[in-house]
Amino acid sequence: MTPAVPADRPWQDPTLPVAERTALLLAAMTLEEKVAQLGSQWKLEPLPQEPASASDDDPHRMAPVSETPGAVPLEEAARHGLGQLARIYGSRPVAPSEGAADLVRRQHVVMAGSRLGIPAVIHEEVLSGLTAWQATAYPTPLAMAATFDPGLVERIATAVGHDAVALGVHQGLAPVLDVVRDYRWGRVEETLGEDPYLVGMMGSAHVRGLESTGLIATLKHFAGYSASRGARNHGPVSMGRRELLDVMLPPFEAALALGGARSVMNSYTDVDGVPAVADHWLLTELLRDQWGFTGTVVADYGAIPMLHTVHRTAASPGEAGAQALAAGMDVDLPDTAAFGDRLVARVRRGEVPEALVDRAAGRVLAQKAELGLLDAGWTPEQSVARASDIELDSAAHRALAREAAETSVVLLDAGTALPLLGQGRPAPRRVAVVGPCADDAHTLLGCYAFPNHVLPGHPGHPMGIEVPTVLDAVRAELPEADIAHAPGCAVLGSDRSGFPEAVAAAQGADVCVAVVGDLAGLFGKGSSGEGCDRQDLTLPGIQAELLEALLATGTPVVVVVLSGRPYALGSVHRRAAALVQAFFPGEEGAAAIAGVLSGRVNPSGHLPVQVPREPTGQSHTYLQPSLGGAEPTWVTTLDATPLFPFGHGSSYTTFEVSHLRLSATEVPTDGEVEVTVRLANTGPRTGTEVVQLYLRDVVSSVVRPLQQLAGFARVRLEPGEEADVRFVLHADLTSFTGADLRRVVEPGEMEVFVGTSAVELPCRALVRLTGPQRTVGHDRRLHTPVRTRRLATRTAADTSESR
Repeated sequence: MTPAVPADRPWQDPTLPVAERTALLLAAMTLEEKVAQLGSQWKLEPLPQEPASASDDDPHRMAPVSETPGAVPLEEAARHGLGQLARIYGSRPVAPSEGAADLVRRQHVVMAGSRLGIPAVIHEEVLSGLTAWQATAYPTPLAMAATFDPGLVERIATAVGHDAVALGVHQGLAPVLDVVRDYRWGRVEETLGEDPYLVGMMGSAHVRGLESTGLIATLKHFAGYSASRGARNHGPVSMGRRELLDVMLPPFEAALALGGARSVMNSYTDVDGVPAVADHWLLTELLRDQWGFTGTVVADYGAIPMLHTVHRTAASPGEAGAQALAAGMDVDLPDTAAFGDRLVARVRRGEVPEALVDRAAGRVLAQKAELGLLDAGWTPEQSVARASDIELDSAAHRALAREAAETSVVLLDAGTALPLLGQGRPAPRRVAVVGPCADDAHTLLGCYAFPNHVLPGHPGHPMGIEVPTVLDAVRAELPEADIAHAPGCAVLGSDRSGFPEAVAAAQGADVCVAVVGDLAGLFGKGSSGEGCDRQDLTLPGIQAELLEALLATGTPVVVVVLSGRPYALGSVHRRAAALVQAFFPGEEGAAAIAGVLSGRVNPSGHLPVQVPREPTGQSHTYLQPSLGGAEPTWVTTLDATPLFPFGHGSSYTTFEVSHLRLSATEVPTDGEVEVTVRLANTGPRTGTEVVQLYLRDVVSSVVRPLQQLAGFARVRLEPGEEADVRFVLHADLTSFTGADLRRVVEPGEMEVFVGTSAVELPCRALVRLTGPQRTVGHDRRLHTPVRTRRLATRTAADTSESR
């Protein structure tokens, strides 16, 4: 039975259009009540018998996630209502049933404390899965980007969204759409790589998955965050508007147009001196007026008062709030720090138009109406009705996590040692598994996985999920082998006392698996993660020295890098027996790595970032113009050629890309061309290859990149099998921002490349764009469809002839 709508609250009628409900509610609200909808609260009481702090000797200790200092009690914060409640599940280790009970209690406080009884929106982090105790820790976004599989990303996001919604959560803070510009930046692990097209396609898939469950996806960080000067977190961005429009913003466009995201979160940085949180051009003129965005813009935690405390563009927190509101911000997170009473007072004094408050409150209330929070009869209890039955790390979730992990591992070079089993090699009888990441479950997880993000503030608390280590997995994978282990050293620090034991283990083995890399943490308490930026791209601590000692033993050394960013491996590449890269592959990552080592898993991951050759002078990405290119020329002695290029990934089978065909060699500037290649599995095993399409503008009115990804496809083939892979490339994908800041498709010659990385491009052709120059906008084509047609399996003779 549908609850009756009170006569004095017509906005509770779900049959009315959202715009009408919002207008009716706004008209009934006082200024204080409207401003309250722009606020939030994160204050959580400590858990019973919880230790005050962790020991400084704990290698996984970092600053605990906690409420904003000085936050007021919820009863006071919600005395006129409240916009959002922050991270009820994601701030401390509570079981789903405990968190649900706390959510219900807090919602009742919010609803009872205000005259109109409007519930709060609940948000949580959902970057590498739901950041909650006992929830599945999926691979990091950088690892997911290595899969080049948007469908897989969408399935994971859908699973995460269903769990979040079942717990009463309304909004998820993900995906991160920052395009990597400098590998030293600590948050590289949270990104989807260094190419705007890849980030846009994978990010859009993440959004579609979350939004399909009813969860509001929040795009972050808008915009420019990852291009900070010197890779310093929160650092200023020295970038012109044209580069911002061509590199940093397209993924956000794609996630809105192709994914349907309903929220955006600002960046902490300033771009050319203008903080994103107070940038009217960015938040209103571009996002809303040009792109047509109608959702909410929420503040990254503490970003609005930073206009006063850090950027120094506001003389007080109240002025900071006024600037942010005028620019287009809607919600102050995670606590009401710059809106609230300060904003009310400025409106009363005539310093801030009330229309700006109405604008932001209207957006917030419209979203609450869409979520059903304004419906007559809505109760907090009904929003968590399924919470007691939910299993956050179910067998199905773990299977999905394992599929993602196996798909994400990148075989950089099989060398002389991999796979350890099969292909005519005798099985190793003695295996040394050494290195600081070999037997530490935390080194498989990213900074936003709950065990690394929250549990360091709760020492002694169980992890909540099972995370086997690489050592565990290798023992399970090679049950007949004698496995020796020694860590050698820690991820960070300078203690070399463990070197002799690690070297002895390697000397006594047929093969040594050296597992090195990162420990993700927060704000300097790790080697990767938020606030953990690097001076150069040398392996953290003394791990490079440990590798040197192991390589000097003469035992074949397989180097496995577990990291949140690429590290320079040029000094070890020629001497290592094999190289494997995994970008924090999650709770099932160890089994995936062990499967790749043994050969049970045929790797198919491809690099979403380059792997550098040298630790310094090479932090820029592949997306460079001619004078920013990698190879040394007569104008510079610096060689920034990567050790492994963007898009690279090896396999235990071989593939051949050939027979490039174009549907036309001349295409109108508003037309499209079909680019088809033949992919053949020329090796002995079933495998998956990622076919990649790149473009290069031969002559353009502004400086353009030497090449840029414009399409990709994962194709699985049996031995000897062939397939035609056809890209339907629209001229809009060649568009760029000109010197006058208009996005155009220019007539002229365009080179087309197809291959398996940004360097391995055997197929090349020239297409001429004809007709007038076109100006394009947000409605342009953003995606290159790909169609695959399987062909007859090649015979051995055919395979031989093709080579």
